[in-house]
Amino acid sequence: MTSTIGATLPYKSPEKAIASSSYSAENDSSPVDAVIFAGSSLVLGTACRHLFNGTRVPYTVVLLVIGIVLGSLEYGTNHNLGKLGHGIRIWNGINPDLLLAVFLPALLFESSFSMDVHQIKRCMGQMILLAGPGVLISTFCLGTLIKLTFPYNWDWKTSLLLGGLLGATDPVAVVALLKELGASKKMTTLIDGESLMNDGVSVVVFQLFFKMVMGHSYDWGSIIKFLVQNSFGAVGIGLAFGFASVFWLKFIFNDTVVQITVTLSASYFAYYTAQEWAGVSGILTVMILGMVFAAFARTAFKGDSHQSLHHFWEMAAYIANTLVFILSGVIIAEGILSGRAISYKGNSWGFLFLLYLYVQLSRCVVVGVLYPLLCRFGYGLDWKESIILTWSGLRGAVSLSLALSVKQSSGNSHLSSDTGTRDSHLSSDTGTRFLFLTGGIVFLTLVVNGSTTQLLLHLLRMDTLTATKKRILEYTKFEMMKTALKAFANLGDDEELGSADWPTVIRHISSLKDLEGRQVNPPNGYEAGSLDPTNIMDIRIRFLNGVQAAYWQMLDDGRITQCTANVLMQSVDEALDLVSTSSLSDWRGLEPLVHFPNYYKFLQSKIIPRKLVTHLIVERLESACYISSAFLRAHRIARQQVHDFLGNSNIASTVINESEVEGEEAKQFLEDVRDSFPQVLSVLKTRQVTHYVLNHLNGYIKNLEKVGLLEGKEVSHLQDVVQSDLKKLLRNPPLLKLPNIDEQSFIERSLKLQEFGHWRETDA
Repeated sequence: MTSTIGATLPYKSPEKAIASSSYSAENDSSPVDAVIFAGSSLVLGTACRHLFNGTRVPYTVVLLVIGIVLGSLEYGTNHNLGKLGHGIRIWNGINPDLLLAVFLPALLFESSFSMDVHQIKRCMGQMILLAGPGVLISTFCLGTLIKLTFPYNWDWKTSLLLGGLLGATDPVAVVALLKELGASKKMTTLIDGESLMNDGVSVVVFQLFFKMVMGHSYDWGSIIKFLVQNSFGAVGIGLAFGFASVFWLKFIFNDTVVQITVTLSASYFAYYTAQEWAGVSGILTVMILGMVFAAFARTAFKGDSHQSLHHFWEMAAYIANTLVFILSGVIIAEGILSGRAISYKGNSWGFLFLLYLYVQLSRCVVVGVLYPLLCRFGYGLDWKESIILTWSGLRGAVSLSLALSVKQSSGNSHLSSDTGTRDSHLSSDTGTRFLFLTGGIVFLTLVVNGSTTQLLLHLLRMDTLTATKKRILEYTKFEMMKTALKAFANLGDDEELGSADWPTVIRHISSLKDLEGRQVNPPNGYEAGSLDPTNIMDIRIRFLNGVQAAYWQMLDDGRITQCTANVLMQSVDEALDLVSTSSLSDWRGLEPLVHFPNYYKFLQSKIIPRKLVTHLIVERLESACYISSAFLRAHRIARQQVHDFLGNSNIASTVINESEVEGEEAKQFLEDVRDSFPQVLSVLKTRQVTHYVLNHLNGYIKNLEKVGLLEGKEVSHLQDVVQSDLKKLLRNPPLLKLPNIDEQSFIERSLKLQEFGHWRETDA
């Protein structure tokens, strides 16, 4: 099998690692003690996340410190931590390939699967620039500075290895802060997407230089071949596993456990296939796999299944992050206390801070050199966003995982491909220094960059709310007061406990303080200058978000299919890009899917079987009716929400009028179909009603169980019956029965529905 970092490393068993670490295991020690370390790490990680939630201190920094403390106690006190210490030593001796194979798929799949695919497509050019040329520029800048200024006598390959290792960014703290402060979605997508692609490219560069350090010889042709094979091979494997898994999910019905298991098994199996069998980048493979799921399978997970899937992968990524950071701290402490030299004349900390400055300088060079191109791709980039992009180059779990693999692999002898002798090209001291410097950079970037990003956003005035958002926020608070008063009227007095004290209730609800007695009317706030472009853009965004939410609800209710939902969601994403320059335009992306394309005219040819032509036309008609009816319903729901929220204000009327104009063609199309082929609409409505009734019955059964009227076995029996009916409906839905006309006449009448790009009835 091809090793993650070169197929030259022997397996280093925990037992051997422990035996070589200057300590004698106690008689009651057991390999099961490794579980104690994992469990303790998760408990400490949970406590840190709870205690430091809401503060500017990233909890991962605290985990690194905890790991250093645990390692110092264990390795500095001659095994005084007992079984926990034995578990620490077992984890310290785990094979580096195993570490990467366990942690990286969990860290990367969650990030790639949660990405907004439409935003990724728009920002892809910028992301490729930052993850391709950007990583190479950063690697060579850092490698050159390290080689010329650091006193460790490293050769160019070793210096560039550290430069490539530090190329993987992890701006989780910055992205979370940007989302919290309401920064533009394009900014968060660019930073998050760049990090994701950086991880894949950085690991490929890292693997190349690691093999060179371990004695492999490469000329320029071999280097280019290696990079191309790793990159395109990983993309191919990721696409293959992705589409196979998406196809599999189509046969899984309402089984959240199986759906989640498919994503889990696909991510780890894809990583193993790419990394160990094909010898290409497993990280890139998992990244592509996650993006395929995000693009083609997000509507396969409905309602609670969708939430359960994201929660599962968030938990998996959280566990991996916790173990990586604590284990890194432990190994840093072990390297310092075991006698391995990480210092040079006492200046190791000075070189760490110097490396931090180099990392920031290389990031400035990358963004500065690529800035003219970044401004021309995707959504563009202004100077304020470029500053945030530069400052967001944090390092995290991926860099630490790679440093751990270097540390665990250092000092091991291997068979040289050139001389045939067993040599060690990477000393234990060098491996320890790599981990020390990487852990220090992760610590400094998280503490300095992560904690000061909010201040930087404030100085650049990127954290201020627009006048529209302030007005809506203020009005929402008063609507909350009305809602609270209604709730108090319903619950404030009952025959068992009597009445409640309203002033005390208000005192305990901080969000309602100082609001009682004041009134606000948002429509009045919009009258003056209400047609300001910024205000209109903001309401259009909220309107389209409401449309998309309605599509999700229709998918859960069975009103639309997964394929139709994907098309409808994409139309909203495309319309959101245009809200600042044009009126509502989500019908623009749907119109070509409703009209018959011109090539359908060739279906009238006698050569093509009539049965096939009829089937294709019926499918097209049904799809067009699904799209049109869902579009009209979603817009009607969103219009009502905007009216309820903003009343009859000018800005609300403007957006509502735009929506009504958008729906005219969809309404005309359905009227024409109703006049020509009412059977089509009847069949679609029958499917919808059947699906809705079955879903309603399912909810009724769950409610009976909730109130205690049904027991587990009874619930299972009834739910199995309903689920069986739902499966039959999806696999064998009610089919369209053609009217009493021949197929050729039906085909001609269907194709005549469209004339000059607009639906019109032409058959008397």
